[in-house]
Amino acid sequence: MNVFDISARAMSSQMLRLNTVASNLANANTVSSSEEDAYRAMRPVFETEFADQMKQSGLATVNVTDVVSLDREVSRSFQPDHPLADEEGYVYEAAVNTDEEMVEMMEASRQYQNTLEAVSTIRNLMAKTMRMGQ
Repeated sequence: MNVFDISARAMSSQMLRLNTVASNLANANTVSSSEEDAYRAMRPVFETEFADQMKQSGLATVNVTDVVSLDREVSRSFQPDHPLADEEGYVYEAAVNTDEEMVEMMEASRQYQNTLEAVSTIRNLMAKTMRMGQ
């Protein structure tokens, strides 16, 4: 495990996080004919992975172990004329908070950008070090 491997895993994890946010936002205003079928927001589950020689190197990275649906209650709306209305005239709206998703998107995007900036800085420093030896 080196700095570039760690950065690649971190960026990959944040990209997956951004993809779940995009899916959540795309389904934010969907409706369903039953509470069980209604869309619920998804979140990735992160896990820290330490290097084999962690005590010597101090290196750790992150992996996505799962993507789970949030256990949120869906809202029910009385729309008897809607084609997906149940026998009582209700449709069930997706359990997605768009404000929360936008915050999640901004945070994941910033973490991705910070990691990219760190990799760029490391690469520039390595190039300068190589030029010093010439």
